[in-house]
Amino acid sequence: MIKVENLVKNFGPKLAVDDVSFNVGRGEVLGFLGPNGAGKSTTMRMVTGFIPPSSGRIQVGNHDMLSDPIPAKRLIGYLPENAPSYADMSVHGFLNFAAEMRGISGHARKQAVSRAVELCMLENVLYQNIDTLSKGYRHRTCLAQSIIHDPDILIMDEPTDGLDPNQKHEVRNLIKRMGANKAIIFSTHILEEVDAACSRVIIIDRGKIVANGTPDELRRRSQLAGAVSVVVSGITATQLSEGLSAIECVARVETLVETPEQATVRAYPRTPERKPELVRAVMELIAQRQWRIEDLRTEEGHFDEVFRSITLPDTMKEARP
Repeated sequence: MIKVENLVKNFGPKLAVDDVSFNVGRGEVLGFLGPNGAGKSTTMRMVTGFIPPSSGRIQVGNHDMLSDPIPAKRLIGYLPENAPSYADMSVHGFLNFAAEMRGISGHARKQAVSRAVELCMLENVLYQNIDTLSKGYRHRTCLAQSIIHDPDILIMDEPTDGLDPNQKHEVRNLIKRMGANKAIIFSTHILEEVDAACSRVIIIDRGKIVANGTPDELRRRSQLAGAVSVVVSGITATQLSEGLSAIECVARVETLVETPEQATVRAYPRTPERKPELVRAVMELIAQRQWRIEDLRTEEGHFDEVFRSITLPDTMKEARP
């Protein structure tokens, strides 16, 4: 549904997007992540035809965004950054205007507006002027205009910005449901939204794609992924650490908690390939030493750790403890 090839955008001497390429298929929800100023919004604006690229190619459906923009844009619903709208219109008036601009008329327009209002939970403010709405309702109104024509492709810049926790939950579920038969790209700074809604993730940093994969694939890049945490009673953390450190596939052991009654440590695998081996080796050691085990668990990777390790400048990585 979306094919982006070698996309570049310069703003004078500043290179904002640097040779970005990716595809998004129907039934896919792509989370677009990155630090502030990484190039996320600029890339999305180019994909929607809002601004032209300096070079590269964008194909939407079977249409080239540069040479055939109108039919390409008909396929897209776009929620821009900061949710712009007409403040002096009512919610109902704005959505009717958006439907009219999309060429929807008569009974079909009434149905389209009703559907968008229901999906975005706007019934309580339907006849209020937009300038009287809270930030959350303004954002939901702009989200409603992006889906008014039931597009095949949705591109959303920070779709949960300004929403309270309950509203965020509803919007994430809506994105996940719509993603079953649409192609969706949305940017976010909220890493938990990746697990809640995304089937695939791209991390962009300083204009370049630095990671591309499913949430599970990226989480497995975490240093913590596959580590084994052990809680044992009756021995010290030093004794426990020395025993685990002797295992050949263990790279290092970290003490987490030590009390007079028990010790908690974490053993890290030497290589990602040896993560399954680590669990078996730890269990064998515990049985051999007859340690009184209180808890043993294999850790999942932390997505925020992966994000920081990929996007932090090298000087900051070196400064981290």
